[in-house]
Amino acid sequence: MNKLELINTFKNEARVTKAEAAVVVNLFFDEMSKALADGDRVEIRGLCSFYVKQYKAYTGRNPKTGKKVSVTPKKLPFFKCGQELKERVNQ
Repeated sequence: MNKLELINTFKNEARVTKAEAAVVVNLFFDEMSKALADGDRVEIRGLCSFYVKQYKAYTGRNPKTGKKVSVTPKKLPFFKCGQELKERVNQ
C-alpha cells in the first residue's frame, strides 16, 4: 500500500473528501517526521515504533580500493514491529 492508496482507503472508510483525507494523512506523516527529526520516539501501540539511532564517526574502508575512508557521524531512523502486528502477519 502506498500513500495514495492509504488516502483513498481513508476517504472511503471515513466518508470524507479526497482532499480532507489527504490533509489528515499528510499531517500524520509530517508530524511523525518532525518528531523523529527532533530525536523523539514515535510509538503506535500494538503496531510499531520508530526511533532514531545515532552513529559516531569512524574510519572505514572502501571495499573496491581498500583505502581508509573517514565516515562522518549520522542519524538513521529505525522501525520496530509491535507484537500485535507480528501476530497478524503470522496468521
